[in-house]
Amino acid sequence: MRSLILLLATVLCLSPTSARQQTDPRRDAVDHRVDSLLSLMTLEEKVGQLVQYAAKVQGRGDTARLQEEHALLVRSGKVGSFLNAVGASLNRDIQSIAMTRSRLKIPLLFGYDVIHGFRTVFPIPLAEASTWEPDLIQKAARVAAIEASSAGIHWTFAPMVDIARDPRWGRIAEGSGEDPLLGSLMAAARVRGFQGESLTQTDALLACAKHYAAYGGAEGGRDYNTVDISERTLREVYLPPYEAAVRAGVGTLMCSFNEIAGVPSSGNRRLLTDILRGEWKFDGFVVSDWGSIGEMQRHGVAGTLAQAAALAITSGVDMDMEAGAYHEHLVELVRTGKVPPQVLDESVRRVLRTKFRLGLFDDPYRGADPAREKKVLLAPEHRKLAREVARRSMVLLKNSRALLPIAKNGTVALIGPLADNREDLLGCWSGRGRGEDVVTVREGMEHALGRAGSLLYARGCTIDTADRSGFPEAVEVARKASVAILVLGEAALMSGEAASRSSLALPGVQEELVRAVAATGVPVVVVLMNGRPLTIGNIEESAPAILEAWAPGVEGGNAVADILFGEYNPSGRLPVTFPRSVGQVPLYYNHKNTGRPPQANERFTSKYIDIDITPLYPFGFGLSYTTFEYSGLSVTAPVARVGDSLTVSVTVRNTGKIPGEEVVQLYLQDVVASVTRPVRELKAFRKVALPPGGEQRVDFTVTPEMLAFYNLSMQRVVEPGQFNIYVGGNARDLQSISFRFDGP
Repeated sequence: MRSLILLLATVLCLSPTSARQQTDPRRDAVDHRVDSLLSLMTLEEKVGQLVQYAAKVQGRGDTARLQEEHALLVRSGKVGSFLNAVGASLNRDIQSIAMTRSRLKIPLLFGYDVIHGFRTVFPIPLAEASTWEPDLIQKAARVAAIEASSAGIHWTFAPMVDIARDPRWGRIAEGSGEDPLLGSLMAAARVRGFQGESLTQTDALLACAKHYAAYGGAEGGRDYNTVDISERTLREVYLPPYEAAVRAGVGTLMCSFNEIAGVPSSGNRRLLTDILRGEWKFDGFVVSDWGSIGEMQRHGVAGTLAQAAALAITSGVDMDMEAGAYHEHLVELVRTGKVPPQVLDESVRRVLRTKFRLGLFDDPYRGADPAREKKVLLAPEHRKLAREVARRSMVLLKNSRALLPIAKNGTVALIGPLADNREDLLGCWSGRGRGEDVVTVREGMEHALGRAGSLLYARGCTIDTADRSGFPEAVEVARKASVAILVLGEAALMSGEAASRSSLALPGVQEELVRAVAATGVPVVVVLMNGRPLTIGNIEESAPAILEAWAPGVEGGNAVADILFGEYNPSGRLPVTFPRSVGQVPLYYNHKNTGRPPQANERFTSKYIDIDITPLYPFGFGLSYTTFEYSGLSVTAPVARVGDSLTVSVTVRNTGKIPGEEVVQLYLQDVVASVTRPVRELKAFRKVALPPGGEQRVDFTVTPEMLAFYNLSMQRVVEPGQFNIYVGGNARDLQSISFRFDGP
């Protein structure tokens, strides 16, 4: 075994944000106020700060009020937070109960699932990750925070940072795909966008990284299911986005429903205390997922709800969302000594500290302003950004014979169940978005065509039924046109929570609709709107052009039209692998070799005998209306030692006739190590814009951290040996060069 050269664990796991907070005099002042308040609180009031319920509200609009059952909890100090109470007037009214009728006048914390926009709904997070532009996604999160805070929301249960390698899992739609680096950068960007420059600003939104941890690794892609992974996989694949969120200053984390290796996350002290607070120095608070503390009874690690409450709080869960476990049992658990009072006090400190950091004690009604709410929701500049994010998130998967972009002076047939659809374009977890806010594809194309061309429309079929009665009309419409645009995909609730699918095919008879229209001989463009990778091999064979539009949000129709008519040259790239068949799943680019890696023409290798060994579309893939050429790949030195940084350079040239953007991707492979390593890992990328014929030399710095991994002893190390560098436009089409790391 090779000697270990550089131990990185201690250095690399320190959180700059947390370290800054530890020496920040402002934190000392907050802690002094927290301790002063804590000394005045009764046991019941302390427990109350750790209780969160979904608000029970009666009435609607300006007449909405908190029901008496929950108003009583507020007055008696037995609840510290509500979720799903939305609206400036309502939340000011609820907060006034705490501030005028409770003994200690501790402000409430209002939370809500602001996942990809509030009223201005952006593309789903998986789509946003397809931009490969963290700075752009930070701006989208900033808009979401501005809108949500105006409606009285202090706290969003986002970003979801779970790595997902199985597209059967519905919540893949809520994250950034399969790669730890891309996921980490998007996690940090969303935290910065939500929380802004300072949490005390009235338009800041407290972020919550979820679901801690490895929720996306559920067996079979079934939501809420068991996760059984190695410590190394946990550390190298699933935990990095959470740590990135902590480093970005995230205020809260949410623990996950699942277990890992027999331990439910809601009772996993090693995750919640040893790693999160010990290694990463996180000093915010942890909230359970909905009812997850009580669910430890079903997991079989707690016999009663009281036992579940004790296990959760001693493990590090500070706030109980909706289980009622803390509300019903924590006072007695402390009185009988089953939960140490100092454990309770520390959780209360974390919650109170967060409320002070948000400025709630100085301005309990911060940001909740009916006039501001009316002004900022769906503001023109917000819609403009939503359109920009949507079109930059769309991925051109196929464009045979340069069918796209299409001219505006012909007759276009628009067909499909999502062509004139509003609600499903919002996608899952669409905040306070409304169908009436959505620009449909039909509207977007009609507006883009104007009087220059004509648009014919037929729905053709529904999303998920076997009704083929609309096929004849669709075929007739197609025959009258020079090109047929088919907008197909999933309904909004076919992805997201509790939306796992055993099939990745287009639901219903949509695939048959494609074949029927293609049989007319009219060129077919398929626009997909979905929350996960789909198996579209049959469509790939019959449609000359395919655009992955995901669930694109309120400006989806305009964004689709921008791309189809060439107003914008697509630049999105896949953040997740598209399999040829659901039988290939899980399929991800950064897999490891076996002793018998797959070989198409060798029988005794690791593969399926009834399907190609490759994915339909690899990670990082995406086409443009122009073409790019890579040349001159080089590295500054063939050998590196501790303290060295290498520069990898490549020239990228736009070989087409129009401007375009390319995502230049750098991957590394540790060829021989003390433990097996992935065939390649994304370590850096850069999106570059080039004019026709233009070229740019793109440089990447390779640092020792990029070479590090967890060894047999689970120490973070760099080992000497050969490393392969791969650079290109996706995880498959790459150029390579090598260097050696020789240590000191």
